[in-house]
Amino acid sequence: MRETTIARNYAEAYLELARRARDLEGWRTALDALAAAMASDPRLRNFLAAPQISAADKNAVIERALAGRVPRAMLRFVQKVIVNRRQLLIPAIAVEFGNLVDEVEGRLHARVTVAREADDDVRAIIVRELSRVFGRTVVPHIEVNRALLGGLVVRVGDRVIDGSVRRRLRALRAQLLAGRIVLGAGAVR
Repeated sequence: MRETTIARNYAEAYLELARRARDLEGWRTALDALAAAMASDPRLRNFLAAPQISAADKNAVIERALAGRVPRAMLRFVQKVIVNRRQLLIPAIAVEFGNLVDEVEGRLHARVTVAREADDDVRAIIVRELSRVFGRTVVPHIEVNRALLGGLVVRVGDRVIDGSVRRRLRALRAQLLAGRIVLGAGAVR
């Protein structure tokens, strides 16, 4: 089974536990923190990856580290992941869990490329308009690419909406070269 499929299966189980606890965001924050710790701390990652350390020893350390800081059911979930020798998938499980929570709560993530840095007002307009277009709450991930000249490019999954000045100029150029633009009394050829 592919790692993303395995991570998705664990994330679905984790979602059920979080729903029972009625705290999707709290559980998301806790799992994201554990995943971030694994990504930023090579000692933790190496400890969890070490085959010579038993699952019981790993679970004892994890229990000391997390007990009282996370819900007991979450701690048991992490320990079960370790027993099943899937602990290195915790960052992928966190990503899949985040995707599931977004689906449940009707959020959609969009990569938005703009020509210059967007202030808070522009961000609010982007969120409002994209949410209107897609009929769901949109979470924009904004990046700057000055080559666009102006406008923006939105990517949601496989769908791309290119409203950049650069694209418009290319289209205008193509029309001019094809002789389809009429300026004044005659066509440009």
